Parts: sequence; C-alpha cells; structure tokens
Amino acid sequence: MVHVLSSRTLLRPTDPERTRAFYGQALGLAVHREFGTGPERGTVYFLGGGFLEVSGRGDSPPSPGLRLWLQVADVAAAHEELLTRGVPVLRPPVQEPWGLIEMWIADPDGLRIAVVEVPADHPLRSRP
Repeated sequence: MVHVLSSRTLLRPTDPERTRAFYGQALGLAVHREFGTGPERGTVYFLGGGFLEVSGRGDSPPSPGLRLWLQVADVAAAHEELLTRGVPVLRPPVQEPWGLIEMWIADPDGLRIAVVEVPADHPLRSRP
C-alpha cells in the first residue's frame, strides 16, 4: 500500500483567471499556496480535508463525470451567501432520500459541485 501524505484535485480550466475568481472570490475558498507567474500560474485552495489546485490551461472543460463534493455546516446559509455573491445555483438545497441536504452549483467551466450538509442525526455522523 502506498502511504499517501497529501492529495489534491487538479483543474486545468479553459479560462484560469475566471476560474480563480470563482473559487477565490465567489466561493471564498482560502488559498493554501500559489506558484508561478502569469495567467496560468497555480493557486491551491483549501477544501476542508483536501486541496483544489487551479493551474495551467485546458483545451476543453473537465469531463462531465467529474464532480466536487463540498461539505458545509449549514447548506441553507451557504445558499444565501452564494446567491448574494452572484453564484448561479443549479438546484437549491433539498433533503435527499439518503438523508443528506444537497445543493448543486457549477464552476465557470460547468464542473458540477455538490454543496452538502450532513444532518446531526445522519449515520455519517455516528461510529458503529
């Protein structure tokens, strides 16, 4: 087994500046580190227990099968905050049959992002 010390999701956006504005300003993600110079420089954002790196430039948007899953403490509050920041909401918060409360947004390249609240009584919050 490989001993993984850290991990991150790498995005190669079609418009790096627009994508950095989305993750850094519209979503308000904190910056872990930055590297390089110019429009295709790298920016690594904190994602709770992981990282999201936006660097380089892609010729096309990410695969439609790729999704990000972001857990928040209060999805209703996140919904209101994102609306005030002008983030288009694809679907407002809904409690799913599996018990999670999910809202869906998308980044500028159409990468779908689930913003999820795990209710206090959900099995994900308990240890067997």
